[in-house]
Amino acid sequence: MSHLAGEDIGHSGTKACSPQTNGIVERFHKTMLREFYQLAFRKRIYSNIAQLQTDPDVWMASYNEQRSHQGRWCYGKTPMQTFIDSKPIARGKMLNAA
Repeated sequence: MSHLAGEDIGHSGTKACSPQTNGIVERFHKTMLREFYQLAFRKRIYSNIAQLQTDPDVWMASYNEQRSHQGRWCYGKTPMQTFIDSKPIARGKMLNAA
């Protein structure tokens, strides 16, 4: 049994490379490619995978914790602030479902 099934959480897959069914993730990949990878590989030569991993980790922290986002759920907040703000709502839903 999967962890999701054990926690009674539904899961559905999407067709790979299909913006119609996976638009948020496809858009994030495009943003990361344009804003991080295309620039990083012009500025630096990476000699190992650990070195390569450090720079995207820094970019992701900035993307999630410092940069405000527009959209359906963020409303100008950072994704981390949106997550923190939604925790009480999620807890309430979990308690009501039990």
